[in-house]
Amino acid sequence: MSTASLIVLMLVAFLAGIDVVLDEWELAQPIVACTMVGMALGDVASGVLLGAQLQLIAIGWMNIGSAIPPDAALASIISAVLVCGPANLSIANGIAIAIPLAIAGQVLNIFVRSIVVIMAHVADGRAADGDIKGVQWIHYFDMFLQGLRIAIPTYIVTIISPKAVQAGLNAIPKVITQGLSIAGGFVVVVGFAMVINMMANNEVWPFFFAGFVLAALTQLNLIAFGILGLVIAFVYIRLSPRFNAQTTVVQNANDHDAASGSAEDDIDKALDDL
Repeated sequence: MSTASLIVLMLVAFLAGIDVVLDEWELAQPIVACTMVGMALGDVASGVLLGAQLQLIAIGWMNIGSAIPPDAALASIISAVLVCGPANLSIANGIAIAIPLAIAGQVLNIFVRSIVVIMAHVADGRAADGDIKGVQWIHYFDMFLQGLRIAIPTYIVTIISPKAVQAGLNAIPKVITQGLSIAGGFVVVVGFAMVINMMANNEVWPFFFAGFVLAALTQLNLIAFGILGLVIAFVYIRLSPRFNAQTTVVQNANDHDAASGSAEDDIDKALDDL
């Protein structure tokens, strides 16, 4: 691995760790993280394929309250390094090791957030003294810790010999690797179920089942289904009384204001004539 590739890889890993808490650039999402790692290591195709598979697994992972989900960022970055880098693992093996990596990243995330809780009390003291710059630097320090949480394990993986990685994976019994692959398939279903559970209502279910019927009876690809879904959503919103009720109220209010203004103008004109 060249020095330039290593620098870009470390930058991607560091920013992905920061984005776990910022949620600004979506670099922590598997499809983005794996693609960026593939670009840094010169194997974009494998990065995109691995990221697409891992995105299906992580689609339902989210922070709910104080619960911390498995860390998709660490799993995506390190598995992409092993797939797209000198180790040249298969995508199937990359998916299999991503699941335990996500659990390890979850533990690291909890550890870093525990440190952040301590820093929050320090920030309270700075705020009480009116030190705004100090509070800002504490925020930057906390984000720096999140970036190191991904960057340091990534660097450790890059200095491990590819042969050692292959030997370690070959030493794992097939019952474990195959079990992890099957578990990954189950997690995909759970992720979709969580998303559907949040979106489902009586208005959406007919379109949900209509999509399955169209997929079974036609040869449309995902892009065509996406365009068709946008068209249906646009037409539905334009025709639905529930979405147009607010617009009707606003229009009636405007008409009322216009009528009131016209009546006031008539009164003013009559007073002027007198």
